[in-house]
Amino acid sequence: MEKDKNQNSPRIRKLRDNNSYPPNTPTSRMNNNNQRDNHYHNFPNSPRDYNQTPSSPTARLRWRNRSNEIPAEVKRGNASNVRNLLLGDKNKYRSMWIRTCSSLWMLGGVVFIIYMGHLYIWAMVVGIQIFMAKELFFLLRRAHEDRRLPGFRLLNWHFFFTAMLFVYGRILQQQLVNTVSSDRFIYKLVSGLIKYQMVICYFLYIAGFMWFILTLKKKMYKYQFGQYAWTHMILIVVFTQSSFVVANIFEGIFWFLLPAALIAMNDVAAYFFGFYFGKTPLIKLSPKKTWEGFIGASVATTISAFLFANVLGQFQWLTCPRKDLSTGWLHCDPGPLFRPEYFPLPSWIASFSPWKEISILPVQWHAFSLGLFASVIAPFGGFFASGFKRAFKIKDFGDSIPGHGGFTDRMDCQMVMAVFAYIYIQSFIVHQDYSVEMILDQISRSLGHEEQKMLYAKLGDILRHKLQGGF
Repeated sequence: MEKDKNQNSPRIRKLRDNNSYPPNTPTSRMNNNNQRDNHYHNFPNSPRDYNQTPSSPTARLRWRNRSNEIPAEVKRGNASNVRNLLLGDKNKYRSMWIRTCSSLWMLGGVVFIIYMGHLYIWAMVVGIQIFMAKELFFLLRRAHEDRRLPGFRLLNWHFFFTAMLFVYGRILQQQLVNTVSSDRFIYKLVSGLIKYQMVICYFLYIAGFMWFILTLKKKMYKYQFGQYAWTHMILIVVFTQSSFVVANIFEGIFWFLLPAALIAMNDVAAYFFGFYFGKTPLIKLSPKKTWEGFIGASVATTISAFLFANVLGQFQWLTCPRKDLSTGWLHCDPGPLFRPEYFPLPSWIASFSPWKEISILPVQWHAFSLGLFASVIAPFGGFFASGFKRAFKIKDFGDSIPGHGGFTDRMDCQMVMAVFAYIYIQSFIVHQDYSVEMILDQISRSLGHEEQKMLYAKLGDILRHKLQGGF
């Protein structure tokens, strides 16, 4: 049968209309394309499948033209889109509800532990530090490498507890001595341990160092040295900073509770201000942070700091420093920071108010400074954590706290605040004079029996000369 070469014949026009071929397409090419279509018809993942990109130029042109069209299903899907938006809004409020409930549980637990006293708060801080270390140790863990290094994971915890012994031994040595001073044998034992504490911790660290060297394996050097550096970064950046919290606790629960509460207030205020009013992004590292949330939280936190310090300053249980490691109730003479000062109200206010004067504790002005730091500078600890998580492509450090992530996610700003609070207290609050207890402890631990008798005789001579000179 002779091929029809007339391009305008009914047969050619029919083939062209059915297959959408452009004009002047040869009949042989149309036949070949039809054969290829029939060949690929039974293969769903073939190039002729509409889920794949067509190969011929004509088909690619046809594919691009079709991609710009809006399917009828999309036009009729406005109702489903609205439902999806409502579902996302519902999930948003559900997340806020979970976050609120877990926050209330944490608040209740912290209040109970604060009621129990200084020692229990210290135990809580140590527990949080262990959870934080666990989350961060796990961050760079590789199961395949760990299986080839049995016992290597214990090395991280060896360095962790060595650092804990060193830091807390330095911070709490005076409280420990005061606790065991009634028993002579235990007192001598503890005094000796404190005297040689630095040597003990050093050799514990050297033992870990030698352990690390002996466990090095070929083709695992990079992973092992990376873990070694990662462990030391955790100890320096995380553990050491958070340990300042314990030093603040024994200066008075007030100095632990106020900075920690200000960080929590700022976090909650930023969340709700950003949730309802946030429109302007604050920083790229944390896309959910907004300027509205940051500014609103700063104002709310600074005002709350001034008022909350007045409430906390009324309780001796919170303001008295702890000189030992006991758990009994404390009673002390409140220092000048916690004695109220009275200021008369202006006459135009006093005429409308039942109060003629207001009382302000001097510590409230210090709380104002802490509130400014907590709202302006401490959030950068959270930004640092956000950038860190982005670098490792994770959402949270852990999932221990529903709606919040891990303990490290909650403690990022607290660590920055703890260091500042400690430096501020030592610089502007606590007097640097040595107490009688500290001097006597140094004498009893550092001087021998004969040296103590000589000191006693010289102190007696000094006192006699002063008394004679006074008369």
